[in-house]
Amino acid sequence: MEDYWLSSDSSDDDLDIMSRMLFDTQAKSIETAEMVRKHGVRARRRPNSDRLRQEGAERLMTDHFSENPTYNEEQFRRRFRMNRGLFTRIVKDVEAANDYFVLRPDATGKLGLTGLQKCTAAKRQLAYGCPADSVDEYTRMSESTARNCLLEFCRTIDNLYGAEYLRSPNPKDIKRLMEEGEKRGFPGMLGSLDCCHWKWKNCPTAWAGQYKGRNKNPTIILEAVASYDLWIWHAFFGMPGSTNDINVLERSPLFADLYSGRAPTVEFEVNGRTYTSGYYLADGIYPPLSTLVQTISVPVDQKHKVGTNY
Repeated sequence: MEDYWLSSDSSDDDLDIMSRMLFDTQAKSIETAEMVRKHGVRARRRPNSDRLRQEGAERLMTDHFSENPTYNEEQFRRRFRMNRGLFTRIVKDVEAANDYFVLRPDATGKLGLTGLQKCTAAKRQLAYGCPADSVDEYTRMSESTARNCLLEFCRTIDNLYGAEYLRSPNPKDIKRLMEEGEKRGFPGMLGSLDCCHWKWKNCPTAWAGQYKGRNKNPTIILEAVASYDLWIWHAFFGMPGSTNDINVLERSPLFADLYSGRAPTVEFEVNGRTYTSGYYLADGIYPPLSTLVQTISVPVDQKHKVGTNY
């Protein structure tokens, strides 16, 4: 019996089969590469829209960040809620801290979005509370990319500036606040205290009752203390909208150091009397404590002119 491996006919057939398999494999590889180039990394996915991201980046530079921008400083501040120099500094710090904001090519070799585009998309969502897909026409990015930009931007900002700005005031800060408050006619004032409601659009139905406030919509309350230069050094967020400012204050850690005797000591004098604890400027709903002073819009008698909380 003739050995199969030594048969010339069988060897020719095997070579023919191997050649066809190799040709089919190469053809499929070329087809897959072409599909990836047209439709993205995932095969059979809907083709990505060509958003002309580079033209969008150039228009953004021309509008706001060139030597002679289309929109002046006042218009920039109204749109971005900050001045141009501060925004540029934040973009540089974010790019240095997170590679996500660095301009680089994508899987197909095409350049992606610039740091300015990503930071602009995130800032617009924060400044206006708009949905992620609303920034597509200007920043040239998809809804999912805009949402990722917002998440990465918030995480990076927290890591960069949290230790410096998201903290309670130290003795140096308190001294500065006292000096500035005295110049403005409020000796001993540490800041302004108030609460505001944020609408919770996607509140779970089971929780809607306790989070509905006077506006009949589910809301979450934010308690904040801000100084004259808009430094928000205290933020207590998440209380149900059915509670009022007093209930929030009772659960807030704002006076925790004061109750435990660890509050910083300050000294100021009003009407010939010396005080050793600062106070917060608040509205009329708060109780008349020594650390809370309500404003009187139009004092009509000597008692209100002098003040009842000193």
